Amino acid sequence: MKISSIELREIRLPLIHFFETSFGRTTERRIILARVVDRDGAEGWGECTCGEGPFYSDEWTETAWATLKDFLAPMVVNAEAENAAGVYDLMKRVRGHRMAKAAIETACWDLEAKRAGVPLWKYLGGVHTEIPCGVSIGIQDSPEQLIEKIDKDLAAGYQRIKIKIKPGWDLDIVRRVRERFPEIQLMGDANSAYTLSDIPLFKALDEFKLMMLEQPLAYDDMFDHAELQKQIATPVCLDESVKMPADARHAIALGACRIINVKLGRVGGHAQAKEVEQVARENKIPIWCGGMLEAGIGRAHNIAMATLAGFTLPGDVSASSRYWEEDIIEPPVTVSARGTIAASEKPGIGFEVNSKRIEQLTTRKETISS
Repeated sequence: MKISSIELREIRLPLIHFFETSFGRTTERRIILARVVDRDGAEGWGECTCGEGPFYSDEWTETAWATLKDFLAPMVVNAEAENAAGVYDLMKRVRGHRMAKAAIETACWDLEAKRAGVPLWKYLGGVHTEIPCGVSIGIQDSPEQLIEKIDKDLAAGYQRIKIKIKPGWDLDIVRRVRERFPEIQLMGDANSAYTLSDIPLFKALDEFKLMMLEQPLAYDDMFDHAELQKQIATPVCLDESVKMPADARHAIALGACRIINVKLGRVGGHAQAKEVEQVARENKIPIWCGGMLEAGIGRAHNIAMATLAGFTLPGDVSASSRYWEEDIIEPPVTVSARGTIAASEKPGIGFEVNSKRIEQLTTRKETISS
């Protein structure tokens, strides 16, 4: 594989409804897209999933743009890689910046699958022809608003409900949700908002039979999570702490989690995600696909990843219409009445990129070529 040019674009895409976590509230996404073109003119698309500020991770839109433009894209353009799986190694000299790397790496996978005339999910080795879907519901202005949103998403068929929690919006909220919905698959996501001093709270949450508590402690911690897991019945799920396959091995060996959330950008792209999936599957640790408020290109890549064998729990991949008035792909992602998304049989990511829509949303553009 030899990439002759990489086109970067930043688009701004307003959310239909604000999304709030312990980090803050998001109303508009600033998303970097990467379009890679090979010497024969074939193209592939990827999406950088970092946030607008350095809160979920130390990557954010401005650092990702500069890193992509000044370092990563020049490392890939005109360099030889055996295949898409080898593109990550071309960028190895840059430490970290996995979300930026994933934008280019995933675009190369899309290109390679298109050239092979194969759907990306099959090209990756996926086995699930459809994936089960859950939703992630942010912190709301009131408990009543949260209950209303859960009602709506359950009516739409979603199989699992994840609610964001933070100090002051946790035990009483979970209690109210459980009283209203005693049988649903329910989980809480803390985004690192707590410490080991909150163990009494987590023990109290055991009563509500949650599927899991996602990343309750520090984003870079495994040891305290292992201690927490020893003391509570609810499975701990790691998110931010698992940035590479070695992290997954270490977390499992330490007993820091019983479940892992895999985010394509967080681990650096499809090749790395496949390795994390293998580690988890071999150790019988369930995994699922997390979300980062992706637009359609990132969402399509998530669908492909989530068809791998180890992804056995409903993920955060939901319909385009939950977030956007109009997505940047055609057709938009839709979810069946039973809460699933069918994997497309079309080559590559399985969706057409809406170039006109992207052009309308573009706020800056840069092309790196030989």
